[in-house]
Amino acid sequence: MRVTTLIENRPNKNNQDLVAEWGLSLHIEFNDHNILLDTGSSGSFAKNAEHLSINIASIETAVLSHHHFDHGGGLKRFFELNPSAKVYLGETPDGECFGKIFGFVKKYVGLDKGVATANAFRFETVNEPLEILPDVFVFPKIVGNHTKPHGNKHIYVKKGESFTLDNFSHEIVMAIRENGKLVIFTGCSHNGILNMVDTVAREFKGIPIKALVGGFHLVALPPFNFMAGSKGEVEELAKSVLNYPIEMTYTGHCTGTKAFLILKDVMGERITDIQTGSCFEI
Repeated sequence: MRVTTLIENRPNKNNQDLVAEWGLSLHIEFNDHNILLDTGSSGSFAKNAEHLSINIASIETAVLSHHHFDHGGGLKRFFELNPSAKVYLGETPDGECFGKIFGFVKKYVGLDKGVATANAFRFETVNEPLEILPDVFVFPKIVGNHTKPHGNKHIYVKKGESFTLDNFSHEIVMAIRENGKLVIFTGCSHNGILNMVDTVAREFKGIPIKALVGGFHLVALPPFNFMAGSKGEVEELAKSVLNYPIEMTYTGHCTGTKAFLILKDVMGERITDIQTGSCFEI
């Protein structure tokens, strides 16, 4: 399995042709299948794909981890370049997604409504665990008893004139089974990274996890580099991840640089960060 980071927050120091932006987009090559997880916040993921010799038109299946612009902002460009691939996503939020900054500044952070309406036939809503390609699975309804990220307190759903905290029922997690092991892909893990892992693990009892790929949502106010939660809490999270049968973790985007350094201190060689253009074999 080969994973290429088409978009991440940080630029690639070795390739100035690649565009970085606040968002995430991953291209996954697996058993002659081409899969796209998220599209970043604009069409720049496609420009980067061209520089990295990845053909967006050849993608068979796309997965949208949740209904936020920094993961689905490139959908318009994806539909322009790819005429047929389905986009699998969780249920539509019960209202409009908004972020609150410093308690009063409200910003729409959902998907482009016009793009969603014009391309409704390309979307496939996932309400139950589903095998979208051979050995490629998506899971809605994230379960688990672990604490969810503190940064969620800034993210709301607006219905009418009222704002309620987003419960992130629209978030899904993807898993790929290869050679008797799993690779788990998350977008932001708003439901909590351990809950995301638990949701997959309950469906594949006893199967070890070769890799965990995605964000931990440990930032407080994206795109500011503030950390949500305390150093001690992040250290405990790192220890918890180490207690799972996870061989390697690849993380970036909403994990944040401050939290990553704490995770790295605890997890050592079992965690690494990704940036725009990062490519790795699992």
